[in-house]
Amino acid sequence: MSTLKVDEADVYYGRVHALRGLSFEVQDGEIVCLLGNNGAGKSTTMNMLSGLVRPKSGTVRWGDMDLATAKPWDIVAAGLIHVPEGRRIFSTMTVHENLLLGGYTVRDAKLIAQRVDQVYALMPRLAERRRQQGGTLSGGEQQMVAIGRAIIGGPKLLLLDEPSMGLAPLVVKQVMETIQAVNAQGTTVLLVEQNARAALKIADRAYVVESGQTTLSGPAAELAADARVIDAYLGG
Repeated sequence: MSTLKVDEADVYYGRVHALRGLSFEVQDGEIVCLLGNNGAGKSTTMNMLSGLVRPKSGTVRWGDMDLATAKPWDIVAAGLIHVPEGRRIFSTMTVHENLLLGGYTVRDAKLIAQRVDQVYALMPRLAERRRQQGGTLSGGEQQMVAIGRAIIGGPKLLLLDEPSMGLAPLVVKQVMETIQAVNAQGTTVLLVEQNARAALKIADRAYVVESGQTTLSGPAAELAADARVIDAYLGG
């Protein structure tokens, strides 16, 4: 699998036109971020890529896979793995148990064990808390568990929806560094963020999404210096 390509995608919720001819692409090995305010269509985009909502028109392809028609479980098994907004870890299960759930499509127990070791090496804080219940962790630690759980599934393309939401600035920095480390190990990343400053620091390219459309795109460094982006998302 390589390029993710979304071309003129339209998604409706009843009569609500959530995505309006949305187009963007992600090349193999990149970190790409989608920026936009609440209601711009970012989470709808992620759900469309995961097969949870279907486009009414347009094309959504990842390599040879038609994401507009593929079953969500087949999409996960192929290596496109979605970390949803709000972390959604299991509060009464331990960190280790939460991580193991990420391997439910993986048939090789040794491979799962290797990936768990990889996660603990990447995020030593989780190794320290491996027997602790998920619900007792801080917000940042829960986000790390959610990312770690996705890694156990062996993602080729990792979708991250608002990973910095509700986190203190120092913790946001740690989460972004973890995302960079995951990418450096060979995983392509599509990142949805309202924290434009943090996202643009780690992304290769970025798109601005407004009212279900991409209105700006380019290298992340260029968008970070664009007056329109500065005024709208970087606080002037």
